[in-house]
Amino acid sequence: MSVSQAIFHTALLDPTAAIPEGLLDADAHPAGRRFSVYRNNVAVSLTEAMHQAFPVITKLLGAQNMDGLSGIFLRQHPPSSPLMMFYGEEFPGFMAGMEQLSHIGYLPDVARLELALRRSYHAADSEPASADALAVPPEDIMRARLGFVPSMQVLHSDWPIYSIWRFNTEDGAPKPGPGAEDVLITRVEYDPAPHLLPAGGAHWIAGLQAGQTIGDAFEETAAQFPEFDLGATLALLLQGGAITSVTIERLAT
Repeated sequence: MSVSQAIFHTALLDPTAAIPEGLLDADAHPAGRRFSVYRNNVAVSLTEAMHQAFPVITKLLGAQNMDGLSGIFLRQHPPSSPLMMFYGEEFPGFMAGMEQLSHIGYLPDVARLELALRRSYHAADSEPASADALAVPPEDIMRARLGFVPSMQVLHSDWPIYSIWRFNTEDGAPKPGPGAEDVLITRVEYDPAPHLLPAGGAHWIAGLQAGQTIGDAFEETAAQFPEFDLGATLALLLQGGAITSVTIERLAT
């Protein structure tokens, strides 16, 4: 990016910056007013994009506060891609670094959940395994390795992020209580949805994603989460169409 482009780029995203000198409109007149209108339109569009990408954060903070936060975010993290689906990737980390929001510790992780839903929506398509993919002899289950669809997302949080999300998106949902929560996002028919995992579920799935067998990942998870429910977690993966392959590790003979 040249110096002149950098000056234009900075002025476009910062309403407090001076209009670049020598900038002319199509009639060779100073483009001051037109530039201001264009700059305002860009800011409004990107602010609206943040409202749409993070509706629960907007509800928690209030629309006016979200407007102000989006403006600060825009100046610190301008768009790096012309595809709006990628705008806001840095938002959870940005909020975690905001001292003014430090008293609302769960906000960054709620934003991570909303971002994960967007990633799931835009992820590549993949054919899930059939419902009976794990209909194998019991002795083989624990030696199985699983492959997963790109749209699957998994999160662990020290906050009740699923309950917070649900309370702010579903009528009549119970008020969130304290405690950590693991969340699985699956996409059935292009509609991503979060699901509350049993405690330890995110740890177990991470082991599988790293190439471990069901049994090895279970042993590691159960050591940290003795109440981990393997059957319930497998059922969520199958019902959500999250598994693409089941490979049984054969014993050496």
